[in-house]
Amino acid sequence: MNKHTRIAFIVAPFLAVFGFVGADYYEEAVANDSKLITLSPDGHCDIINQSCVLKSGEFKVNISDDAGVTEVNATFPLDSVTLFLVDKHDKVTPYPLGMQKSPYYWRSHTELRNLISNKGDSYKLRLIANIKGGQYISEFYTQTVK
Repeated sequence: MNKHTRIAFIVAPFLAVFGFVGADYYEEAVANDSKLITLSPDGHCDIINQSCVLKSGEFKVNISDDAGVTEVNATFPLDSVTLFLVDKHDKVTPYPLGMQKSPYYWRSHTELRNLISNKGDSYKLRLIANIKGGQYISEFYTQTVK
């Protein structure tokens, strides 16, 4: 065995460890980069009757309203959630939601139930959910069916 082969056998384990640690740091840095991902409604969206799901890949957000309290729960823990009610004149009213129990559940008192009082009424909403620098956004309509 010549001296170049011997040096390669000594250096190779260190290069493997440094490469593994370097790749981990790189993946962590890329995961924290800001991203913008669109959520799409999964079928008909009826928040009043608890059947509104927005999704993007494996990430799903369920939005419901019970007695004037709008609740958002997600499949992954969220850092913050804001729901925007948009009227017919595109005037936006933001409702930052507060965390309940865990970062999977968020809720706030909103005027949504009062705005959609009749069967068949629809209302435009926007949602922004933040996860580690990534923003999941959606603009959708909710409509009462029953």
